[in-house]
Amino acid sequence: MRSLARRLLAEFTGTALLVAVVVGSGIAAEQLSPGDVGLQLLENSMATVFGLATLILLFGPVSGAHFNPVVSLADWFLGRRTGTGLTLRETGAYAAAQSAGGIAGAFLANLMFDVETTLSAKDRATGPHLLAEVVATAGLVALIFALVRTGRAALAAPAVGAYIGAAYWFTSSTSFANPAVTLGRIFSDTFAGIAPGSAPAFVVAQVAGAAVGVLLVLVLYPESPDEEAPTGSSEVPRQLDRDA
Repeated sequence: MRSLARRLLAEFTGTALLVAVVVGSGIAAEQLSPGDVGLQLLENSMATVFGLATLILLFGPVSGAHFNPVVSLADWFLGRRTGTGLTLRETGAYAAAQSAGGIAGAFLANLMFDVETTLSAKDRATGPHLLAEVVATAGLVALIFALVRTGRAALAAPAVGAYIGAAYWFTSSTSFANPAVTLGRIFSDTFAGIAPGSAPAFVVAQVAGAAVGVLLVLVLYPESPDEEAPTGSSEVPRQLDRDA
């Protein structure tokens, strides 16, 4: 098992780069396509699809490439009985590294585009937006752990990238689906920003969505990989669960 310090560095760096992709591409979209919000969203979503898939491939072998506190929490909950997921202490450490990375990524994007780092003024906490966050996060968590429990964790990079890209368009919130990303996006008053007053409600909706996603996984795939494997062959699914 890789050292916790290495895994936390991977989670911090990966989340920082993810937020830099989201915020940076949003700034670029505003500059390249002024006045055309639809085109801006297309440019922002395409960059996120490619960036997220690449970052999962880059950091997945080290930390599992969660980049998301609710994914880490779901990993602990679903793996607690068989010992295949994170421990509760590791879950807290992952969440702290991811949150710090999210903030750092927003600062990095602002610096790269020479944009002043200020708190966002974009209010997003409406009923439809919060429902969209529940749906987006539930789908994300269900997808990740469905892949893990069916031995298809190697498909996580393209599948997660594709899902988030689609969710940019089919959810009214443009699918934050991640408390660490939500926290980071507070610090950029640009296309991808979110007002500080809207962020807590978004995080609550994301936690609720994660709970729905976990419930779906437990109903649709009730047996963990370790429980399905014959005696002596549990190391493969165990590694899949670690890498997801």
